[in-house]
Amino acid sequence: MTGRHPPIAPARTSTGRTFPSRRTLLRAAVAGTSAAVAAPLVTACGTAAGQPPGKVALHGDNPSWAAPLKAAGEAMRSVDGLELVPEVIPSLESFEQVVKSSLRTSKTPDMLKYWSGYRLQDLARTGGVVDLSVHWESAARKGWVDPALRSAVSYRGRVYGLPMNLAYYVFFYNPEVFRANGLTKPETWDDFLHVAGRLKRAGITPLHGTTAGRWPAFIWFQEILTRQDPQFYEDLLNGRARYTDPRAERALRTIASFFDKDWFTSMDMDHAAAAAGVVHGKVGMVPCGSWLGGTFAGVGGKPGKNVDAFVLPMQNTRVRPATVFETSALVCTVKGPDRDEAYRAAGAWPHPQVMKAFSHTLQDGCPNPTVPPANTIIDGVATTVRENKARLLNRFWELGPPELVESTVDDLAGFLIDPSSYRKVLRTMQGRADEAWTVWKEAEGS
Repeated sequence: MTGRHPPIAPARTSTGRTFPSRRTLLRAAVAGTSAAVAAPLVTACGTAAGQPPGKVALHGDNPSWAAPLKAAGEAMRSVDGLELVPEVIPSLESFEQVVKSSLRTSKTPDMLKYWSGYRLQDLARTGGVVDLSVHWESAARKGWVDPALRSAVSYRGRVYGLPMNLAYYVFFYNPEVFRANGLTKPETWDDFLHVAGRLKRAGITPLHGTTAGRWPAFIWFQEILTRQDPQFYEDLLNGRARYTDPRAERALRTIASFFDKDWFTSMDMDHAAAAAGVVHGKVGMVPCGSWLGGTFAGVGGKPGKNVDAFVLPMQNTRVRPATVFETSALVCTVKGPDRDEAYRAAGAWPHPQVMKAFSHTLQDGCPNPTVPPANTIIDGVATTVRENKARLLNRFWELGPPELVESTVDDLAGFLIDPSSYRKVLRTMQGRADEAWTVWKEAEGS
């Protein structure tokens, strides 16, 4: 992936459980002041220390980013004389809390790999991260950053993170399997349904869906809703629309209809197993971030040969095409020991040499439009997005108050286990949303 995905929490056993934190706990979560969580975590970031001159530590939550960051650091050294030193913060499940706890100490990391959207806004509200608007504007003038990403890394009009990567949400498939069954990648919604039906008749499970790891439960809701009504998706996840709206119900009913056709894999099949299933002709299509290409490579996938990807076609062709993206944010902290060099390093991050070294080692998309695609899959997807003049929408995990998003993911997992429960699930999600948005807005005014 573009980085480690949302921290994986223990699976819930009930889709109708009580909202995990009533109003008082929600207030604490929004403010980042949950002492019960923070106390044991301060030590994890409390070891942050300054680097020798010319080196800046960048703390993240994903060991697989070490090589790409090292490559970017080496490129940055030639561009600006600074080198990034990747460091993984322990306790991955609690990464956000670890970061927020450290921001209130004198031992906070200099730089962070963080999420975009509301999670970054939540961090910016602490006052512990640096305004990077000057760096954004400099990169924008040079054409080194996609302007469409600005809102994903901003809070109250100021930029608090620079995009590190640009992953698209796509459907992976095996071109060899498609050709053997007289199929090509779908260009329309009807094509997509036809492909799924043909694969099913050929004895291949057409679609992968999963609750394994918890966070992937949002993928299908996100993909279907953005193909039916992208504006409603934006309104819903930003608290301007309701889950009880018929448009939200239509999305879940569409997914339920795929269950009725027996098109899905078992919901406990994780992405690694699904990738292997695609390569070996057992699974037809896997929706996920383009970062999953690395997992395909690990199970014998060869881009353009036995693995490729497409953007799911729009079901509603009367609106502008939409594509979901994911980007991690490069953040500088106010109290970092090497804060001056960190700020300088952030300015060098968008440079094409740095971005190419990073994205090509990561083998994923790049937020700098001047950098050539890392592989044929990324090239094809980026070309589709560009030619369709697609509207870029931030993914589900980054939209909305974090506590609400995590609870809603659990509800969507419950729906995937019991598709007939969609009306009840939607009512439950709206109840959570009413409370969470009230708390979020109260905190905004404080």
